[in-house]
Amino acid sequence: MTFSERLIYLRKRHALTQNELADLVQISRSALSLYEIGKREPDFVTLSRLSGYFGVTTDYLLGNSDIPNPISSNDKIKAAITDDPELANFWDELSEREDLQLMFKQVKDLSPQSIRKIVKVIKAIEDEESGE
Repeated sequence: MTFSERLIYLRKRHALTQNELADLVQISRSALSLYEIGKREPDFVTLSRLSGYFGVTTDYLLGNSDIPNPISSNDKIKAAITDDPELANFWDELSEREDLQLMFKQVKDLSPQSIRKIVKVIKAIEDEESGE
């Protein structure tokens, strides 16, 4: 999709008129209309306001990515263990280790329960190796 197609799609998905969206991102309705028909492109500030309002990346809005707002593997792991302070503290230390970075990138498709199990297994191995 092009920028103009994405903009129209997002505006309609949020049930906004051109006037409403233009007011929200502090531009004129005519400027927004020109963006939507592909006759004009927004400046960086306007692009940032649009992506911020819709909660998407500028790459998504520009049509460079089909992922509206990617969640990093690190964020996904943190969310999966946030209710366990011991695991959360362990993760803070573990996340800096270079030898485990590739593995962390692979968790994006796993459920929070599976992520939690993996971090627990790693913690058990680390505890055993350190003699705890």
